[in-house]
Amino acid sequence: MRILRIFPVLFCLFFTHLISYAQERNNAIQEPLAIKKLVEAKRSTTTSGLNTDKYNIQVFYGKNNEAKAALSRVKRLYPDLEATLVYSNPSYKVLAGNFKTRLEAERYLQTIKKDFDNSLLLRPGK
Repeated sequence: MRILRIFPVLFCLFFTHLISYAQERNNAIQEPLAIKKLVEAKRSTTTSGLNTDKYNIQVFYGKNNEAKAALSRVKRLYPDLEATLVYSNPSYKVLAGNFKTRLEAERYLQTIKKDFDNSLLLRPGK
């Protein structure tokens, strides 16, 4: 009698196992275009593109909008000098120049200090 009560339970468990299906693994991540633009903007302001074996002059350190204004001012006042905007958490830096020697960088620093008081010289790799 006891077997007759267990048999329907086992029967149901066996057939529900055969009928059940697992979910298929088709995960396609749809990344919005806005996120791609943000990632590109972040990559353009990182230090990976900088030449780390030369001296740079840090012209500005601060908020994003102020840094962009300082960058455009550097490019306007010193068109021959290469200037870049770099994100250094939590602020932005405006770096100018790729000088081979410290002497050359210090000479240019004296010129830049006339327009940007807080400018300072950065060693290679910093």
